[in-house]
Amino acid sequence: MISSVAATELVVLSWGGAYERAQRQALFEPFTAATDIPVRVQQYDGGIGDLRQAVAEGRVPWDVIDMTRSQAKEACGENLLQPLSWSLLAPAPDGSPAQRDFIEGALGRCAITHSIFATVVAYRRDAFPGYRPTRIDDLFDQQRFPGPRALQRTPAVNLEWALLSYGVPRQELYQLLSTQRGLSLALERIAELEDLQWWEAGDTPVRLLAEKKVVMASGYNGRFFDAIVNRGLPIEILWDGQVQEHETWAIPQHAPHPDMARAFIRFATSSQRQVALAQLIPYGPSRHSATLQIGADSDGGVDMRLHIPTHPLNAERAVTQDDDWYASTYRRVSDYFHAALLEGEEKGLMLEGEEKGLMLEGEEQGSIDSPGAGRP
Repeated sequence: MISSVAATELVVLSWGGAYERAQRQALFEPFTAATDIPVRVQQYDGGIGDLRQAVAEGRVPWDVIDMTRSQAKEACGENLLQPLSWSLLAPAPDGSPAQRDFIEGALGRCAITHSIFATVVAYRRDAFPGYRPTRIDDLFDQQRFPGPRALQRTPAVNLEWALLSYGVPRQELYQLLSTQRGLSLALERIAELEDLQWWEAGDTPVRLLAEKKVVMASGYNGRFFDAIVNRGLPIEILWDGQVQEHETWAIPQHAPHPDMARAFIRFATSSQRQVALAQLIPYGPSRHSATLQIGADSDGGVDMRLHIPTHPLNAERAVTQDDDWYASTYRRVSDYFHAALLEGEEKGLMLEGEEKGLMLEGEEQGSIDSPGAGRP
């Protein structure tokens, strides 16, 4: 039992959907049971714009933020997050120090990785009764695999996939994307897609596939798993080319209850809690001791090891997102990406209200200013 920090509530900013439901069962409710501290969850679709504004105004409403590592690095560089001491982390079940138990790159100056998720492509099985997609190249092959696609309205992942479709080796992706030629090649490949819809909110890809508005869509492996296992949707995940990212806990500057936030992070990153979360939604734990304990989920008897991005069968051709590259180049690359979309609008490629060309799902939600926007 963790001693209660204060008789007030902890406010967590997270991502909603199946991911938040799993967090409630594996993390938030057990934390309240252990400390008598209620947890209130607010939702967002990523980005650090609101955090930047809240810190500048000195009125931050959140105690803990669940954010991608690339976002955390950007926010930490702007002094929007509090530094975290690794001494706050619980040791492994066998008593090993936390620093030896966490995977490489999990412990940052301002954020602690708690799980690994992946952006993947999913497709409707009934759309391709003969040959089915097996490689990320098939996302761009609308002759063999016809039908509308849906992609997240952000350069992250889309650029990597576009270059992979040319046969660029994974280890050379970010070197090539650092050049004008590489960016142009990637954007040209994306522009070749017909009937392309852009999405922002994390639940949109599943809905588009369920409603048969698209036959292939990018999205988060946990959301697609939930749609397949819990909703019985006839979709399949294409693991080839999956782009893995670290998901972290961070404490914003001016957080109302920083001591309570640190107590929560210690609790939520323990091996036991990481296992509990992975049993409900297939995101890879950031602790070696937790990974060794994953098996069937708590409800349906599904072997979760086969569904996490880091499983050897799924990770054979995975791409690890280069957070440092995005942290240093994202604004420039994002401007270039969105300028290309605007150019497409001017040429009539994005036709408002018509069922052809490039269409944006949820455009009213605003622009995206960070590579992990719209997560789980």
